[in-house]
This record gives sequence, structure tokens and C-alpha cells, in this order.
Amino acid sequence: MAGRYFDQWAVGDRIVHEIRRTVTETDNLLFSTMTHNPQPLHLDAEAAKASEFGQILVNGTFTFALMVGLSVGDTTLGTLVANLGYDKLVHPKPVFIGDTMRAETEIAELKPSRSRPNAGIVTFMHQLINQRDEIVCQCLRSALQLRTPA
Repeated sequence: MAGRYFDQWAVGDRIVHEIRRTVTETDNLLFSTMTHNPQPLHLDAEAAKASEFGQILVNGTFTFALMVGLSVGDTTLGTLVANLGYDKLVHPKPVFIGDTMRAETEIAELKPSRSRPNAGIVTFMHQLINQRDEIVCQCLRSALQLRTPA
């Protein structure tokens, strides 16, 4: 198990996740069609060329999902009870086909659960960063995590 238990975290802990991922045209196409998102900026090369971006723009919900996915192995794998929510989600820069993404996480808040003595709420601040060291996605994620078993 790679994830940490609630009581193994401290506010300010920072993780640079090792897994990186280059976004492919297939990723964007499949995600956009699976989620019924017909936005031409994601699917129509000619429309995308005519936009201010000049190329296909990767679906933002894929970008968000990739950011969270890259973090799971180091944060909640095997210790998660449930994700409680996401807050302050932003996409400050666009993602393009061929961009290579990496993720970083910092612990923003820790709160013992009032209803579950065996768990607590961890608030993660996730960032997704491209090969140009630009933050392309960021959010706060609240997760209910188990405490270390007795």
C-alpha cells in the first residue's frame, strides 16, 4: 500500500509525484467522446486552428482527472474512505496534445473526523505542471482517510 494514513500527514508536507504522463490525441478524443463533450476546440482540428490557441485544446475535465490520478498512488491508495469534494479548481494555462504532465501535492489542512474516530479529513492542494514548468490545473481535494490501524 502506497497511500498514507491520516495521522501520518502534517500540514505543509509536500510530494513531487514521480509518475509523469504525456497527453495523447487518443486520450483527448476518447475522454471527450465518452463524456459526450462535442466542443470543437477539443475535437475539430480546423476549428482549433482558427482559435486563439491555434491547435487542439485538451479537455479540461481530462486534465483535472489526470492531476488527481497522478497523485493517488502517493496520497490515498489503500487509505481512502471517500473523496468528499473538490474546491477552487482552476486551469490557469491550456494543455495541448503532446504536453507532458507531472503533479505535486501539498497538505493544506488536517481535521479529525467527528463522526468516525478511525478517520480524518485531509485537504490536499494538487497542482498539475507541464514540461514548461507552467501550472495548468490546480485544486483543493478533501478526502476522508483512515487512521493507522491499532
